[in-house]
Amino acid sequence: MKRAFSALALVIATIMSAPVIAQETLVPAEPGTLAWHNAQQAALHSRTAAQGWSTLEGGVKFRRVAGDGTGPAPTVEDIVTVNYTGSFPDGQVFDSNEGGDPVEFPLGRLVPGWQIAIPYMGVGDTAEIAVPMDLAYGPEGRGPIPGGATLLFTIELLGVARP
Repeated sequence: MKRAFSALALVIATIMSAPVIAQETLVPAEPGTLAWHNAQQAALHSRTAAQGWSTLEGGVKFRRVAGDGTGPAPTVEDIVTVNYTGSFPDGQVFDSNEGGDPVEFPLGRLVPGWQIAIPYMGVGDTAEIAVPMDLAYGPEGRGPIPGGATLLFTIELLGVARP
């Protein structure tokens, strides 16, 4: 009888601890930890051709979500007008012009991941890109972006101007 109660207590303890374990796995990993690094890599590798993603130079992932690519396409020397949102793989937005005016950038002054992906777009297109850390802000990071971060962007290309 004592053994039966011990076994029952063990089963109850296991069941009671299950929700705690599940909650712990939802906590985002801290930047720089192995779990965080693995999440950055998984964000790239989970974007597959079967889901409509193309792999560009340097491992940048690209997927057109609106438009047909026939509008004027920029070169790295051009100034692009865009709406965009940048986020981390956990969904946290680090930068966006949503709700504001479109922004203009000299494409050649942006992170290399944008310089690689944006020329695949035509004016009027919206695309998603996933930029590996070495084509974003590298191991050092910048501002709110920690070193080693994979960056995800949704970009609407509104215009291209030749300088």
